[in-house]
Amino acid sequence: MNAAMLNTAVRAARNAGNLIKRYVDRTDLLKVSQKQPNDFVTEVDKLSEQEIIGTLSEAYPDHAFYAEESGQHNTGDEDRPMWIIDPLDGTTNFIHGIPQFAISIGMQAAGHLQVGVIYDPVHDELFTATRGDGAKLNNRRLRINPDTRLQGSLIATGFPYYQYHYLDHYLAILREVITKTSGVRRPGSAALDLAYTAAGRFDGFWEFNLQAWDIAAGTLLIQEAGGIVTDTDGGHDYLKTGNMLCGPPRVHQELLDIIRTVT
Repeated sequence: MNAAMLNTAVRAARNAGNLIKRYVDRTDLLKVSQKQPNDFVTEVDKLSEQEIIGTLSEAYPDHAFYAEESGQHNTGDEDRPMWIIDPLDGTTNFIHGIPQFAISIGMQAAGHLQVGVIYDPVHDELFTATRGDGAKLNNRRLRINPDTRLQGSLIATGFPYYQYHYLDHYLAILREVITKTSGVRRPGSAALDLAYTAAGRFDGFWEFNLQAWDIAAGTLLIQEAGGIVTDTDGGHDYLKTGNMLCGPPRVHQELLDIIRTVT
């Protein structure tokens, strides 16, 4: 069943990716609005979401949906499988012509993430995962190196961009991480940050105040690649709190120690 749902999610992501690519060089013509300060949405976000939900609901009309632009649909039954969708993660990058954005589709059922798809349409990189069957990049299996340590690692994060009450706490953590690693990157798409961590391009990731649609698919990718995912307290409420920490076991623990010490 998960394999069939993965195939449908891949089809939905590729359909949306083809739509997004048609607008990559026409962003100056797009209508852009703000949902809140520094949180932008374009008509492409909405069209992409419609494409994804249309493809998924045609195959699974009884499933529920939780999507960034249109909210929740058919969520009355808690036992119903739910698709968690970000139709264009990295909208600010997209608007500015920076080719670092992706489509993120996760599916949760029976209290667990079952399917995850992150698709980068510009570079045609497809990251996929199904529970118990591993994670892949364009059909190449992904495995996180369990021996990676924080020293010499490359860590990804996301800066606060509208809830600035996190800023002092965040900067204190950032200061410590910078001194203990080979570098910190802030590319601007949490979904791709998680996909890159699963692929070993980044050695860890932390961020506060994310949304479930930012991290659902990426969470499963990292877990299936052998990484650890928790909230920034070391618990498992990251889909609710949006405070996320992940990476290989040793890196995860060392980052968690830093966050706890600073806190």
